[in-house]
Amino acid sequence: MKLDSLRKKIVANYYRNIDSKNEKRRIERNHNLVEEEFEQFRKLESKTKKRFELTKKDITPYLDDKTSSTPFDTHYTYHPAWAARILNKTKPGLHIDISSSVSFCTMVSAFIPVKFYDYRITKLKLPGLECGQADLTSLPFENNSVLSLSCMHVLEHIGLGRYGDDMDYDGDLKAINELKRVLAINGNLLLVVPVGKPIIQFNGQRIYSYEQILEHFNDLKLIEYSLIPDNVADVGILKNASNEISSKQEYGCGCFWFKK
Repeated sequence: MKLDSLRKKIVANYYRNIDSKNEKRRIERNHNLVEEEFEQFRKLESKTKKRFELTKKDITPYLDDKTSSTPFDTHYTYHPAWAARILNKTKPGLHIDISSSVSFCTMVSAFIPVKFYDYRITKLKLPGLECGQADLTSLPFENNSVLSLSCMHVLEHIGLGRYGDDMDYDGDLKAINELKRVLAINGNLLLVVPVGKPIIQFNGQRIYSYEQILEHFNDLKLIEYSLIPDNVADVGILKNASNEISSKQEYGCGCFWFKK
């Protein structure tokens, strides 16, 4: 593909979900609504004791929060909840996490000492939490040394350059070998990756098949597999989901609990 054609495709993909005319109308409608509600609120202010300054120059409109239900990122809400429940069962003396959700590590560290490692610097200071830098393709741990380990929604990014790492088509395979190398005998690994049809959505992520993950980790024992499906809002997280269901996902979230 020629460079100009590639540029056009990248731009088209980036804006594919934006209808500029409809988006402009929506923003104008919402701005008008905020103006109307501001005047309503100012009338309420006139009938009570004034406790705050209320002026038009301080209007900070939030235009998308009037929804019938509370929105949330299904992958990044369900998979940390899944992992936290497993850690509540296993109760490790120390848990090591490689580049997963920062919010997950901060919460878990209130109950279990956590060492969090990321490719980039993480400036967090909390009791029970220690942060460091590490390259997932070359982890700074001895063989068979980590009893409790997690790496969630990370593996799919390795080698795609998205987070400043080097381009490496097989970067994820190197990372897999490192996770298996450092995991202790009888140690637990919590792994989360997108599942569905195996593709690369450059430079965002890979999507794996359920079978690919089992093959890559065939020297570990699968203790539990849970799926956050595309229709999770209707069915919730599916424990012991089948390969058949997993393969039908467009962008499901596979949660694998392995033991060495």
